[in-house]
Amino acid sequence: MQRNLDLLERLGTEKGNVGLAGPRGATPCQVQSEDDGVRVSWIVDDLPAGETADYELDSGGSASSGGGVELSEAESRIQVRIDGTDFTSYCFGKDLVRPHLYPLIGPYGDGITRPLINEGEGDHHHHRSVWISHGHVNGWNNWSEGEGHAWTRQQRFDELGSGPVYGRIVSISNWEGADAWRGEHGSNVICEERAAWTFYRTGSDVRIFDLHVTLTAPKIDVLFGDTKEGGLASIRVAESMEVRSGEGGRIENAIGGVNEDETWGKRAAWCHYTGPVNGNRVGVAIMDHPDSFRHPTYWHVRNYGLMTANPFGHSHFYADPRRRGNHVLPPGETLTGRYRFYVHKGDASEGQITERYHDFAHPPVVEAG
Repeated sequence: MQRNLDLLERLGTEKGNVGLAGPRGATPCQVQSEDDGVRVSWIVDDLPAGETADYELDSGGSASSGGGVELSEAESRIQVRIDGTDFTSYCFGKDLVRPHLYPLIGPYGDGITRPLINEGEGDHHHHRSVWISHGHVNGWNNWSEGEGHAWTRQQRFDELGSGPVYGRIVSISNWEGADAWRGEHGSNVICEERAAWTFYRTGSDVRIFDLHVTLTAPKIDVLFGDTKEGGLASIRVAESMEVRSGEGGRIENAIGGVNEDETWGKRAAWCHYTGPVNGNRVGVAIMDHPDSFRHPTYWHVRNYGLMTANPFGHSHFYADPRRRGNHVLPPGETLTGRYRFYVHKGDASEGQITERYHDFAHPPVVEAG
């Protein structure tokens, strides 16, 4: 680690004078020390398959061109701004059943997820914009918000970082049973959640953020049960985008399925929702990385606006009670999911989702010389 710190000091990161010279001139980059080395990050706008591009790290250059991803903390909320424009907020706090992102601002400046509602105001009030949860964890329901439900309680932040290329929130939370319940070891903790949210600095016509979620079992086995009610990466789109609204909403997946009948319960590397918001067509994809648990995931996706990656609900998806998607996580072991949310103008074709998925799953190989 000391060698990494020495390198960072030589690069002058404390003075903010590290840049990258690329094919198109100065390119903002971000330098961060890690346990196994130093990571230099930048965004490549366009690199066709089979081609190469040369970049040179410039310790006398500029790490930023006056913008970037800025995180600012308020009470029970971390606001995310990209080049000075609001994008979303990470919402947490003891009164929330689970943390979530809200609102999610699309490329035309409008929210593309359904406004938060209370019970009785509409269907599925537990669909909280963008969130993580599952409906059967050691018998607890950490998906719905009905009587006796479980909670995801945020404990601390391991990282809150702004930068010229990306901003990152790493939140540690406990999945807990109802307050009155105590388990075998005197705790109501079901499992621990580590959620790393990375928000990238992109042009205003596209917004990209990644979710790397890690679930860790405590001192007992954790059973993730077979249920369709859950998802490790979930979104509820704006009502005007819903297929059922009749305003032109559409679901597509990576294997050619269209709308709920052809996409619900199907395995695919990505799933996509598109529709109008205030007269402008916008789209959002969730992409499942090859390193994710049970890739390619199954999709619990509905014409009424829900889209979520659910690797557990096999008996529902196959309509066969003999096919079980249960998974037991032994004490101290982990389950991980890596997902990318890709928000853009237009439909899946205009957003080039197939190509953008390959950017995520198979990024360029970097060689340092």
